[in-house]
Amino acid sequence: MARREEGGLDRELADLPPDLRWREWLSRIEAVLFASASPVARDDLARVVGQGASVDLLIEDLAVDLEGRPYEVAQVGAGWMLRTRAAYAPAIRAAADVGEQALNLSEYDLAVLAAIAFHQPVSRDGLKDIFGKEISRDLIGRLAERDLIGTGPREPRRGAPYTFVTTETFLAAFGMASLRDLPDPEQLADAGMAGPSEAYEI
Repeated sequence: MARREEGGLDRELADLPPDLRWREWLSRIEAVLFASASPVARDDLARVVGQGASVDLLIEDLAVDLEGRPYEVAQVGAGWMLRTRAAYAPAIRAAADVGEQALNLSEYDLAVLAAIAFHQPVSRDGLKDIFGKEISRDLIGRLAERDLIGTGPREPRRGAPYTFVTTETFLAAFGMASLRDLPDPEQLADAGMAGPSEAYEI
């Protein structure tokens, strides 16, 4: 009889032939990613498959299975999530209520978020040096409320002010697997999206 774990879940599926076992593990991975609103880490996905199963290979097979579908599996930070392909964004906006998912940030808010992304960990004083003026606590609060930024290590100086860093939600919101996917500041300047003085140096 199959051994039951994790609330009655049979992870090993020893009663199934290898191909059906793999297919069931694949379906479990997809179901977990579908149900999760945030990226799911490898260790969490490993809880629904057998000990000998490779989560990375299952993710690769799932990506192949989803080719031609309106959504895809994407690596975000240290985990994975399902996300709609960009080509379907206009259709979703036209027919579905996605208002709560919109970032609703001003151009200035986005500029501060970009500065945090490129300079993290960075304090409010560091942001003041970049923008030449004080960055309000309200603006920092808006970014934190949307879980786009979190607190980083305290600066090693008098008062030990908090620094700010981006989060996995930030990566997911902008379709990045990691901070290495940030555009090169010089490319932003070349594209006219930031002047030389506005291009953030990493």
